[in-house]
Amino acid sequence: MSKPVVAIVGRPNVGKSTLFNALAGSKISIVQDTPGVTRDRIYADVTWLDKTFTLIDTGGIEPDSGDVILSQMREQAQIAIDTADVIVFITDVRQGLVDSDAKVADMLRRSQKPVILVVNKVDSMQKFMMDVYEFYNLGIGEPIPISAANRMGLGDMLDEIVKEFPQDAGSEEEEEIPRIAIVGKPNVGKSSLINRLLGEERVIVSDIAGTTRDAVDTRVAWEGRDYIFIDTAGLRRKGKVKEEIERYSVIRTVTAVERAHIVVILIDATEGVTEQDAKIAGIAHENGKGVIVAVNKWDAIEKNDKTIYKFTNKIRETLAYMPYAELIFISAKTGQRIQRLFETINAVIENQTLRVQTGVLNEILSEAVAMQQPPSDKGKRLKIFYMTQVSVRPPTFVVFVNDKELMHFSYTRYIENKLRDAFGFRGTPLRFIIRERGEKG
Repeated sequence: MSKPVVAIVGRPNVGKSTLFNALAGSKISIVQDTPGVTRDRIYADVTWLDKTFTLIDTGGIEPDSGDVILSQMREQAQIAIDTADVIVFITDVRQGLVDSDAKVADMLRRSQKPVILVVNKVDSMQKFMMDVYEFYNLGIGEPIPISAANRMGLGDMLDEIVKEFPQDAGSEEEEEIPRIAIVGKPNVGKSSLINRLLGEERVIVSDIAGTTRDAVDTRVAWEGRDYIFIDTAGLRRKGKVKEEIERYSVIRTVTAVERAHIVVILIDATEGVTEQDAKIAGIAHENGKGVIVAVNKWDAIEKNDKTIYKFTNKIRETLAYMPYAELIFISAKTGQRIQRLFETINAVIENQTLRVQTGVLNEILSEAVAMQQPPSDKGKRLKIFYMTQVSVRPPTFVVFVNDKELMHFSYTRYIENKLRDAFGFRGTPLRFIIRERGEKG
């Protein structure tokens, strides 16, 4: 089931970043609104009671003239409307109700999305409660008083947020259909690829409106099997600031990756692999998704017998942290190797959902331990008792040992390589949880 997305919207200096950091539990977002400071982490996973959601800080408003602030606030509100399931509209009790708040409230009201109205900087209920009532005038529901800096009132606010989550975010039937996100930088050919997938004697079973997000989910049948493709290409709004486009594409990529089982990272053959591609791949890797790197526009490259090797080596070097990623060279324009893309997707789905019996795992483990002694420290040697698989997507293994501290990263990687030698697991990351025997939970 996909995680709901909650977006924070508001004017400069009302405390968006402070609230984001209070909920995310660490200083992820940069609180000083310095023009030109790029905020890498603008999203975080937050858990409240038994619900987990992705929180996004739409940020990005520079205090300038009133007109610019209003237009940027509208832009920001639009990002939230397009991307989020629930919008948190944050205002400031000390600045009071201002004109731009009312204009943005109009937009949010028309969006038909659930909006939680939050009045920040209420450090004392007695002192500010009369001022809080003024925000009823926005006509978007009851204002919730909080103080993000002092962490007051956050529980009440979170209760209201989780009440608005869809009851069945992703029905059972849909869960069974593999979801594939096509991600990559702008203009690498994401739309062309989706169109090619739809156009080649494929039956479009149905167009699912992009759940509550802007990415359009399209159901495709290929050789008797259904797939849902999540297209992050849409929405090219005019006159967007470059930084906002980047920020928006990151938010969209994150939400698409969250919802997908497999991520196809599209790279432009004419440009080669870039730092931005590596960032996008990192999001998929962190989320434990199956990964296929598809090099598009391969028809536009002059080739000799070494071209493919050079390209492969460069990609493997840049994405060294994910050697498991499948690599394929395609052309969305000519349809070259599109069939191969489906075959690769099917192979990755199988690897992601592969379950290995505990007995077989432990045979491989004892063979690995016999071939390379576990590390020791200050005379104490690591003992590995046994290993068992606890889940799939990605395949996750619990390894029971005598002392967690002795289980070095390099030895975990050695065991991972042995598992990959035996079972392949191509296209999917593997997760390892190290436990001491007798340790609970």
